[in-house]
Amino acid sequence: MNKKLKSITVITIISLLFFSACNKQAAETSKKSEEETVTSFAVSTTLAVKGEIKDYLQLNGDIAAKTTVDTFADTAGKLKILYVKVGDTVQKDQVIAEVDPSRPGMTFAASPVKASISGTVTQVPVQIGSVVAPNFPIAKISKMDELEVILYVAERFISKMRIGLPAVIKTDAFPGEIFRGSISELSPVVDNISRTMKIKLKLEDPKSLLKAGMFAVVKLITEEKEDIVKIPAEALIKRFGENYVFVIKEDPSSDRQLAEKREVISGLRIDNQLEIIKGLDGGEEIVIRGQTLLDNNSPIKVISTITPIDSTDIVD
Repeated sequence: MNKKLKSITVITIISLLFFSACNKQAAETSKKSEEETVTSFAVSTTLAVKGEIKDYLQLNGDIAAKTTVDTFADTAGKLKILYVKVGDTVQKDQVIAEVDPSRPGMTFAASPVKASISGTVTQVPVQIGSVVAPNFPIAKISKMDELEVILYVAERFISKMRIGLPAVIKTDAFPGEIFRGSISELSPVVDNISRTMKIKLKLEDPKSLLKAGMFAVVKLITEEKEDIVKIPAEALIKRFGENYVFVIKEDPSSDRQLAEKREVISGLRIDNQLEIIKGLDGGEEIVIRGQTLLDNNSPIKVISTITPIDSTDIVD
């Protein structure tokens, strides 16, 4: 009987040890399974940068010669000779045409028509044999080496305009070229019908590619800020009156990463660049893709890192 009791005791102890080991293994497996089942959101991140941002106003305009003068005959008569054509270069006081002022029964010497300025003939609205008068132009002469862009700015943007504002100019004729200029003239009045103000840009064209009459797309740089924090605009979330981003941080209780919800105050938004006035520092890692499903301290897994936006803002 004692022998049988001893056997039962041994079996019981072995069973207890076995079940204890099983329970321990099950607990460890359950813990590991629990850790594995914690949802980690796949996200892409980038860095907030410190740099500059430029606000601009995009307008359409026309390239024109800064100086254009009409040349008139001194007397009425028939256009006898025309010495120039469109595209010719002339000098001031050069004879460009002759007008015959003769009348029936009266013969007079031909009257010369002289160029008013030096430049390029851009228009000849008459033909030989035409009857001309002192108030009708024989030719239009322009100084093509001095070009400008003429723009019309809506009334609501007038407060941003000032002499010297820089501008970036593009044309359809030269899509790969970028030209520079600046505001040289502001009209003192606003058109009461179109509610626009005329402005002129001094155009820098060292390559002499541009020509009067071309269509131009202009970006007027109205404001420049330096040493500010900026991020890609799509990183910002606007929800229930809050503006916030998710900043990457380490989970102190594990080796996971968490997404911290950080409320921010934003400023200028130019194209895809967003100025952050408060709430974020340059160099902090933020979520740029996959943030819509996140909440504060959501576990995340970074699947890609996006190159940060350039600290220098180049308007082109």
